[in-house]
Amino acid sequence: MSATEAQNAVRFLLDGQIVTASGLPPTLTVLEYLRDVAHRTGTKEGCAEGDCGACTVALGELAPDGSGVRYRAVNSCIRFLPTIDGQELVTVESLQAADGCLHPVQQAMVDSHASQCGFCTPGFVMSLFALYLQTDAATREQVLEALSGNLCRCTGYRPIIDAGLRMGGYAPPAHWSRAEPQSAARRDALLAIRRDQPLRLPSFHAPHTTDELAAARMQNPAATLLAGGTDIGLWVTKQQRDLPAVIYIGEIAELKQVRSTDEGIVIGAAVTLTEAWSAIVAAFPQFAELAQRFGSPPVRNSGTLCGNLANGSPIGDSMPILIALEADLELRRGSRTRHVPLESFYVGYQITQLEPGEFIVSVTVPRARAGQCVASYKVSKRFDQDISGVCAAFSVQVEGGRIVAARIAFGGMAAIPARARAAERALLGAAWESASIESAARALADDFQPLTDLRASSAYRQRAAGNLLRRFYLEHGGGAGPVRTDAALAAWP
Repeated sequence: MSATEAQNAVRFLLDGQIVTASGLPPTLTVLEYLRDVAHRTGTKEGCAEGDCGACTVALGELAPDGSGVRYRAVNSCIRFLPTIDGQELVTVESLQAADGCLHPVQQAMVDSHASQCGFCTPGFVMSLFALYLQTDAATREQVLEALSGNLCRCTGYRPIIDAGLRMGGYAPPAHWSRAEPQSAARRDALLAIRRDQPLRLPSFHAPHTTDELAAARMQNPAATLLAGGTDIGLWVTKQQRDLPAVIYIGEIAELKQVRSTDEGIVIGAAVTLTEAWSAIVAAFPQFAELAQRFGSPPVRNSGTLCGNLANGSPIGDSMPILIALEADLELRRGSRTRHVPLESFYVGYQITQLEPGEFIVSVTVPRARAGQCVASYKVSKRFDQDISGVCAAFSVQVEGGRIVAARIAFGGMAAIPARARAAERALLGAAWESASIESAARALADDFQPLTDLRASSAYRQRAAGNLLRRFYLEHGGGAGPVRTDAALAAWP
């Protein structure tokens, strides 16, 4: 293969070797490549939508400071192959040592009797492998979190959790020890396939700068803008869509940054949900549970916060809290930029203010204010990785026993994520007391007439919304006044 051909092919590391993949559809998933092209059938297909975890693999990427390689678990069933260009792909077969010895994660699974039919086992192993590289001795909570995106229907979770707890107790392996990601050989191998020029394939373009993205977007405004693919991947795997040209933003360093400014925290359009939620929770610890319940680690390791905002789903769990916090979007079309409050970005069911050729550059989350009381609640049938029936977010300021500012936002209550303006008006200027909360709860009927679907009935949603407002009041001081968030100000990065 010539240098030009190699430049226009997907290149990644697999078992220490550079793989050059050319002539493949740009929407071929990593899972399809592994099973149908590379004939690595250890990685399984279950749901084909990033929900069951049978397809879990690990991806290694150079840390921004070049200090080493960071490995994270992702769902290969909805990750398009060109998006792993320049990275290292690790599958369950990769863990086998030359002498045939099992990796500590695999040995722990065997010793804990953690596999029956074995179909889901490779995915569990890879999720635990990513955790193994991150910590010497995982806690039970860390194991549960790492496995929240993996489903098992026959073994039962107790022995699998036991394996996660004991995997750190084995002798360091000769292959894939915790020290290996920091080795010079790993860094040099990834540096060797780093691109100077953007990857271009038929119907796929991965620009390196925001200016290049703006030009490509103007040239082809009908192209699909791809970030993490946790939603767009399903267009292909579940809806069988043929996508138009794809512009991938995951190679743009400017859009992968989280910055602290006078206005607040600025989260670029290509920042993963894992990193975005980490930054938000550092500033607002009250949102830790919602962050944990947003998808699973493999979903959050691929998906992006701004992608969730751009998709405009009425049940996207990030929107209510960002609307309540008065988040602002920076949009760009060609050389023109503009700012739009997130609350006015949505104009209809999955319809936004984005103009042809326009894209999201970043979202800015304002700083926490002294005296600001915030909370979020998610109501769903499962705790982990489930779609909300109702998602609520509250931001209230109280001075002298009276409510001087109130912002309430809900997902799942209307065709778009929206503020409860009638309820806000009922609170503004009122005393911070139960009677005011009850008045605002009744006003929710003027704000929303929710629909009935498989997740919840209209009556249930309406009652849940009112009860979440009451919960917010009771959990934040009740008649004694809300808990202040001054500690969050000190924690701001």
